[in-house]
Amino acid sequence: MSRDSDWHVFDKACDITAMAAKGAAATATVAEAAQVMSLQRIGAALVVDGEDLVGIFTERDIVRALAAEHDAATHNVREWMTKDPVTLDANVSAQETLALMLAKGFRHVPVTEAGQLVGIVSMRDLTIR
Repeated sequence: MSRDSDWHVFDKACDITAMAAKGAAATATVAEAAQVMSLQRIGAALVVDGEDLVGIFTERDIVRALAAEHDAATHNVREWMTKDPVTLDANVSAQETLALMLAKGFRHVPVTEAGQLVGIVSMRDLTIR
């Protein structure tokens, strides 16, 4: 099998969205979110307030928090998350998704459908071995 045939690119964001995306309450601590992310082997958690997306908390945010504050592990994720993250509609093409992620330097983007949060897409999700 050639290397090119080992990779498959999806057509739309809805095809690659992690539908059971893990969320974190805005009141969760950095340590709690980091533990869940580690156990679930995910690089980002969507921060929700009820049904509303209020932010995204990533591995980069964990590093930034711990480097800045000695007690950051006890801080709420709300203090370190990216507020009001850019989202993608579920029908956006994979090419558009990749273009946005590269242009903005994102590794994770929340996905919505009809204004409702449905999951998250990561750079890794764009291709499958």
